Amino acid sequence: MKDTFTHQGMRKKLVETLKKKGIVDKNVLQAIGKIPRHLFMDSGFVDHAYVDKAFPIAADQTISQPYTVARQTELLEVKKGDKILEIGTGSGYQAAVLLEMGATLFTIERQNELFKKTKLFLPKLGYKPKRLIFGDGYIGLEKEAPFDGIIVTAGAPFVPNPLLAQLKIGGKLVIPVGENVQIMTVFKRKSDTEFEKEEYGEFRFVPLLEDKN
Repeated sequence: MKDTFTHQGMRKKLVETLKKKGIVDKNVLQAIGKIPRHLFMDSGFVDHAYVDKAFPIAADQTISQPYTVARQTELLEVKKGDKILEIGTGSGYQAAVLLEMGATLFTIERQNELFKKTKLFLPKLGYKPKRLIFGDGYIGLEKEAPFDGIIVTAGAPFVPNPLLAQLKIGGKLVIPVGENVQIMTVFKRKSDTEFEKEEYGEFRFVPLLEDKN
């Protein structure tokens, strides 16, 4: 598992690309500049690791485009020590970004193959979520709620009510909502019953899968 000067140089270029595309959060850019994305990908795609594109990983899933990871993380407004729930661990790349930024991370994956792989892989890079759970993201993680932030890394056909319910007052849910094309949507909890909703344009994600295992 090598991280060469060449890889580091490619990451610097990626950070510059993300800045040009409008990412301004210094902590997000710093995390993306530090994490060896090529190690999260199958060896056949390593040359493409620092291109701003999504790529296939195991179990018919993808590692998200770096811009998408950066934008979702920026919208979440993560502060050090924040308790964050991630729905869709996938390759673990988004999890690594959140952990690099100092989040206390709980993350759920429902593809068993990916869950097993990522559970072993993340600690090898020094990234240790508080909990990595094999389960159904639609129901969240009630016993660890409330959360400062919840991030959904797959396209949700609707907004799962349990995720809204598990936010702290002042907390944010960042979720791509839609069937074929998703609208990046942010819900901020204002009170027990009140949420503020904002939309941030179109993105494309693999679908959020219900628990069929």
